[in-house]
Amino acid sequence: MVEPLTHIASMRVNFRDRAMVPGLKLTHKEKSIIFDYYSICLTNPEAVEYHIKLEGADEDWQPVTIQTEAIYSALAPGKYSFKVKAKNSFGTWNEEPTSFEFTIMPPFYQRWWFILISSVVLVLLIFGYIKVREQALRRENQILEEKVALRTEQVVQKSEEIEQKNKDITDSIRYAKRIQNAILPPEDSLKNSFILFKPKDIVSGDFYWLVVDGSKQFIAAVDCTGHGVPGAFMSIIGYNSLNKIVKEYGFTDPADILDHLNDEVVNTLQKQAEAGEVKDGMDLSLIVYDMEKNELEFAGAYNPLYLIRNKKLIVTKADRFAIGWTSSDSGQKFTSHKIKLEKGDTTYIFSDGFADQFGGELGKKFMIRNLKKLLLDIQDLSMKKQKIRLEETFEKWRGNEEQIDDVIIIGTRYE
Repeated sequence: MVEPLTHIASMRVNFRDRAMVPGLKLTHKEKSIIFDYYSICLTNPEAVEYHIKLEGADEDWQPVTIQTEAIYSALAPGKYSFKVKAKNSFGTWNEEPTSFEFTIMPPFYQRWWFILISSVVLVLLIFGYIKVREQALRRENQILEEKVALRTEQVVQKSEEIEQKNKDITDSIRYAKRIQNAILPPEDSLKNSFILFKPKDIVSGDFYWLVVDGSKQFIAAVDCTGHGVPGAFMSIIGYNSLNKIVKEYGFTDPADILDHLNDEVVNTLQKQAEAGEVKDGMDLSLIVYDMEKNELEFAGAYNPLYLIRNKKLIVTKADRFAIGWTSSDSGQKFTSHKIKLEKGDTTYIFSDGFADQFGGELGKKFMIRNLKKLLLDIQDLSMKKQKIRLEETFEKWRGNEEQIDDVIIIGTRYE
C-alpha cells in the first residue's frame, strides 16, 4: 500500500536536452517540449501506469498510459506546469503528482513593455501628424484667406469702377433727358387737352410734337424703334425732321408730311442700311387741325386715330407701313383722312405702350379693347381728370410688373 515513487527524468527542448532548473524560462522559439518520466515498482515494473497533464495546455488529465514519454509541440507563450502520477501493480496512486514548472516567454513585440512603448510612440506619432496637418491647414487657410482678400479687393475695385462708369453713363443719360425734355413742348401747351407721357427708361423712344402755324395746329404722337437711348436718338431725328418739313418746307397736308418724314429718316439712316433697306423707323399718328374751318385731317403709320362722338368710338385706321422702312420711291404713299368736327368731339392718338403693358391678376396685356372701353368710360370727365384716370389705371394694372415700353396718349376735346 505504499505510494509509488514517481520521477521526471529529463526534459528535451527542441529535441535537445535541457537542465530542469527551477523557474526555467524558454524563448518563444523553444516551443517543442518532451518529458521523460518513470516510477519504481519492484514487484512488477511492467504493471506501472501513468496519468500526465500539462497545465496551461491540457484542460484535464490525459487518459491512463504506460508510456514514459510526453511530447508537446508548438506550445504558445505562457506559464506551464507538467504533472505526472503513477500507479503500482497493487493499484495504488501517489497522492501528490510530481511536477515541473517552466515558462515560455513571448516574443518582444508581445511583451507589455513593448506594447506600452509602441502605444506611446503611436500616440505621439498620431499627435505629431495631427499637429503637422493642423499647421499645414493653417498655412493653406492663410494662403486662401490672402487669395480671397486679394480677389475681394479686386472685385471691390472692379465694382467701384463699374459703379463709377454706371454713374457716369446714368449722369449722361439724365443730361440727355434734360435735352430731350428741352426740345419737347410743355405738356399743357394745348388748350382743353392732355398729354400722358411715361417713358420706360430715363430717356424715351416715344415723343410728342406740337406746332401752331397760323390757323393750323399740328399734333403728333410718335413711337420710335426701341426705347431708352436708341429710341431717344430716333426721337431727335424725328422731331427735327418734322420741324423742318412743316416750318421750313411749309407742308400742311398730313400725308405729305409723313411722306417727306419717311424720306428724311431713310436718308438720315442710309449709311447704316444694307441694300437700301432701313431697319430703324417709327410709328405715329399725325393730326392737322384747321381752327378756322373746325376741320381735322389725319394720317398715320400703323397707329390709328380714335374719335369719340356722342358716346361712340370711331376708329380712323392708319396706313400699314412704318416711317423709315422704305423710301417713297417704292410707290408707298401715306393717306390723309379729313374729318368735319362737331362740338364735344374728343380725339386720341397714342403709341402701343399702354395697350401692350402686362399686368392684372393673370399678368396679361391690357389690350386695345380695354383701352377703348376705358376711353368711353371717362368721357364725362374733364381732360385733366381723364389723364389722371388713365395714369391711375395704368399703374394699378401694371402692379409689380416692369413697364415694358414707353407710353404716350394725347387727348383733345373740341368745342
